Amino acid sequence: MHVAIVGAGPAGAWAAYSLARRGARVTLLDPSHPREKPCGGGVTGRALALVGSALDIGRLPACVIRSARFVDAAGGRSAAVRLATPAALVVASRADFDGLLLAAARDAGAKVLAARVTDVAYEHDSVRLETTAGSLRAAHVIGADGANSLIRRRLAAPFRRDQLSIATGYFAHGVTSDEIVIELVPDPAGYIWSFPRPSHLAIGICAQADAATAAALRAKVLAWIRERGIADGARLEPYSWPIPSLGTADFERLTISGRGWSLAGDAAGLVDPITREGIYFALLSAQWAADALASGDERASTRYAERVRADIGTELARAARFKASFFRPRFTRLMIDALHHSARIRAVMADLVAGSQPYAGLKWRLAKTFEVGVAWRLIRQRE
Repeated sequence: MHVAIVGAGPAGAWAAYSLARRGARVTLLDPSHPREKPCGGGVTGRALALVGSALDIGRLPACVIRSARFVDAAGGRSAAVRLATPAALVVASRADFDGLLLAAARDAGAKVLAARVTDVAYEHDSVRLETTAGSLRAAHVIGADGANSLIRRRLAAPFRRDQLSIATGYFAHGVTSDEIVIELVPDPAGYIWSFPRPSHLAIGICAQADAATAAALRAKVLAWIRERGIADGARLEPYSWPIPSLGTADFERLTISGRGWSLAGDAAGLVDPITREGIYFALLSAQWAADALASGDERASTRYAERVRADIGTELARAARFKASFFRPRFTRLMIDALHHSARIRAVMADLVAGSQPYAGLKWRLAKTFEVGVAWRLIRQRE
């Protein structure tokens, strides 16, 4: 089977590796990877576990994150959470992380073509792709080409503006740390972050695309940087990028596959609506897409979509339900109070940051902290 994969980020490179090592003929198309990406760059322990058999993680220049500081923008208070194990969350340059994945795919036998796909269509029992390097045909195409996915636009439907967030801010070159900072802001509802990478800080804000312009959001970040003094003397390099941010109903009716095609990662909308973390879901969906195709099942695309909806979609739909309350000032104040007064709740939040606490059991685990008054108020605020 010849599989064309569009996009060589984590989802595309991991799908290419997973298929090529099973003997599939794979063409991976991307004109510019590996490249730096405008995101925090946090790679959770569960994401590293997925790729650990293929990558020499020790070769990855990364910052080990030892704590996360949550800040209440309205009240000016903060609370720090120590991560239980430093390996629970590492932050790497996306160029470095994506480069290792791409090298693994190439070593497994995938052909990497530095070309941009300009059109795609399913015809005569195969997929035809037009690229800047010419035409090619494949039995199946995996769209792993991000929020602006051409494969999604041509074979499914583009994301609406209300289904997207804007991540915008600055790379602050020459400064770094071992602590991430997350400041929850109510207007527009979202958060400002500072994530340390080996040679710089990735500082930005994420908010719904229909709530504010990229320019207004970036100005907010610049004011925050100056007010906090978090990157004094650093050279600031601006960035901006769309991120899928779906609602509960969107996850319940995900359309991520069809005859001869499937979507993975950001192109499928598989991003946590609260944290906007997508690397783990990109890798997991890519692996499942490869598993389905390698099985030879005639209903491979359908079975892949069913699996994603039942597992990843259900988890992210829960996050979408929590989201409405998460950025409200009252909830933020309660959360900061809880983090100050309860070691058990700090442990819950540490696991949430590290990606090891699913939303499915979040309310129950909060209730089991025995900090009954604090936990109950947090739970009620999330309804």
